[in-house]
Amino acid sequence: MKFNTKLIHGGISEDSSTGAVSIPIYRSSTFHQNKVAGNAKWEYGRSGNPTRAALEKLIADLEEGKAGFAFASGSAAIHAVFSLFSSGDHIVVGDDVYGGTFRLIDQVLKRFGLEFTVVDTRDLSAVENAIQKNTRAIYLETPTNPLLRITDIKKIAEISKHYQLHTIVDNTFATPYNQNPLVLGADIVVHSATKYLAGHSDLVAGLAVTNDPEVADKLAFLQNSIGSVLGPDDSWLLQRGIKTLAARMEIHHKNTQLIYDYFSRNDKVARIYYPGDPASQGYEIAKRQMCGFGGIISFELEKGLDPKKFVESLRIIDLAESLGGVESLIEIPALMTHASIPRDIRLKNGIKDELIRLSVGLEDGQDLLDDLKQSFSKI
Repeated sequence: MKFNTKLIHGGISEDSSTGAVSIPIYRSSTFHQNKVAGNAKWEYGRSGNPTRAALEKLIADLEEGKAGFAFASGSAAIHAVFSLFSSGDHIVVGDDVYGGTFRLIDQVLKRFGLEFTVVDTRDLSAVENAIQKNTRAIYLETPTNPLLRITDIKKIAEISKHYQLHTIVDNTFATPYNQNPLVLGADIVVHSATKYLAGHSDLVAGLAVTNDPEVADKLAFLQNSIGSVLGPDDSWLLQRGIKTLAARMEIHHKNTQLIYDYFSRNDKVARIYYPGDPASQGYEIAKRQMCGFGGIISFELEKGLDPKKFVESLRIIDLAESLGGVESLIEIPALMTHASIPRDIRLKNGIKDELIRLSVGLEDGQDLLDDLKQSFSKI
């Protein structure tokens, strides 16, 4: 089954009892059991729900994994994955990760005895040099948030396998439409499904997928024990959103390329961060491991231009956090999504105060260009 067909018919796409082509929303918190301790398929809503199970099977199919897990948010999914490890374990982490992931690591997980070393995962030597006797995993994003850096997943996975580590990839920006980390050798994939997978800025959800049966058993235990599961209504809504992923991504790609071309000719733009930029460090890797360059573009204004005035002057593009929705969203990472990262660390990692991140939506491309042009005229 081809990917675009799998979006519609993958997972559990029909209700077995009625034949409904849209899986029903099972809102029941508990389920009737015929026998005491009879190993019923459905027992309690936290432990399992038919609507959530259909979504979990779907994301497993899309990511070419063995098992999928749905959580109440992307952060909850990441927390569950990090909970696979114990006090004293060490994890190598990419230096350009979502601010919420950094906050979880720095202010929560370290208090429970997990150890972390932050490196640029594009630098394979730096990754390998960061590995210690107690290292258990390498965690990375590609493309990263917000600098759109590209890491060679296959080579990182080879390093991990050599040292018997897990490779964990946040695939939020690429989506399974553009990239399948498990196929490239990763062990676990996580998503903030709030973004492209849902696609309509109307729910918050997280997903994790693995192709390792042992990891799957542990994640199932953690999902049930920690209990931050995705509810049936949002599970249904997310599954519906996923069905249009391919159609949406094509327009995201087209509009983002249009804006990249415009920025490339704009003398008020000092620097562009976009995987589709032929001059970028990761361009050849992105071409090899991705099927498209995604719908995010970050950029810096020329020195002296006010990024706050620029983003506040836009009329169509919304000043808002998050990304991957049908509407275009713009933000200043240093003041918004990555504000929880101390400024000295932010600057060291390349996230400047002037950096702007644009999630390109599905509006008419010319309208987006016109909006950007009128905003540029005001700074």
